[in-house]
Amino acid sequence: MVIIVMGISGAGKTATGSALAHAVGWTFLEGDNYHPPGNIEKMRHGQPLNDADRAPWLERLRILIAEQLEQDKDTILACSALQHEYRQFLQVNADHVRFVFLKGDFDLIHRRLKKRHGHFMTAGLLASQFEALEPPRDAFTLNIAEPVVSLVAKICQ
Repeated sequence: MVIIVMGISGAGKTATGSALAHAVGWTFLEGDNYHPPGNIEKMRHGQPLNDADRAPWLERLRILIAEQLEQDKDTILACSALQHEYRQFLQVNADHVRFVFLKGDFDLIHRRLKKRHGHFMTAGLLASQFEALEPPRDAFTLNIAEPVVSLVAKICQ
């Protein structure tokens, strides 16, 4: 099984995903680690990614998901997956890939991003993330105002 913890940058995908992986003993993968260097530089300079920028990143994640499934490795993947088309592309096996959507409002996420240091995704790109977001209809949706421990408990249930 692969669970993709998705949402806007700053929603807590890494914190929730890694805590969930630790709680259930699964592998945790950070989707941001698979961005090509050009994507990271673009975001670091306050430029939002477009579909052409995301294509090689999503392709790498799709391959990674397929490899995890082929190797029978239960995995949690943190990945924005903001658009329906991206989620469909990552959905390599509907029986074994699930999405958890970490939903939050602009103000809360903006406050989080302003406190975050050392990450290439800046608070200045938040509006573009909300513009790109197509909220999923088929994901388990959680409110990020809750503590991570509560989110993990709800996912485990």
